[in-house]
Amino acid sequence: MYKQEEINPYHAGEKSAQVEEMFDNIAPTYDKLNHRLSWDIDRGWRRKAIQQLVPHTPKKVLDIATGTGDFAIMAAEMLHPEKLIGADISEGMMQIGREKVAKKGLDGIIAFEKEDCLALSYPDDSFDAVTAAFGIRNFADLDKGLREMCRVLKPGAHLSIVELTTPISFPMKQLFHVYSHTVLPLYGRIISHDTSAYSYLTKTIEAFPQGERMVEILQKAGFSKASFKRLTFGICTMYFATK
Repeated sequence: MYKQEEINPYHAGEKSAQVEEMFDNIAPTYDKLNHRLSWDIDRGWRRKAIQQLVPHTPKKVLDIATGTGDFAIMAAEMLHPEKLIGADISEGMMQIGREKVAKKGLDGIIAFEKEDCLALSYPDDSFDAVTAAFGIRNFADLDKGLREMCRVLKPGAHLSIVELTTPISFPMKQLFHVYSHTVLPLYGRIISHDTSAYSYLTKTIEAFPQGERMVEILQKAGFSKASFKRLTFGICTMYFATK
């Protein structure tokens, strides 16, 4: 078990149910907070992660922990797939995503489906690419979730992940610690009116395996090749893996 798997948003009990409740609670303010708290840098992180897939021209894409669909929408616009499925445990988040997709006229390409990301309903070898942005650290079982992502990918297909991480070098490591323990939870609490959600998110960032360790975990999940690149002084890390 990894450290972040032991961290719950609220009370003791089944983590997946709590994560679903938390994201349903913060869904109305999630996009605004996400962009403001990252100074809009998160858009660039997503773009870089999708750019990794452009040379491979995937036709059928699965976006895991899709949330309000920002990553799915950007992937549809950059990759021009025939079909893109956004899967998430939170209906509250996906409903906002559906509204955004409708406004952009992407209904025919992007579909949202409620899924347990630890037990996906899709057959083996179904997708040309799987993506995930800022979601896998909420998995109650990281190994199981990554194995599922590998299972539904076609042989030779690719996984692109972007995830928040803790910087490893001075002084960004110290500055990020102060920011994530003061500004992030306080501002998140004020805007979202959820006293626990953004403290939970900070704790999971700090506890989540990163860099070389995450590459090992991806390989253990069944990926033949995996690599990583730190972005913005290590505040975010991008992973790319091949089945």
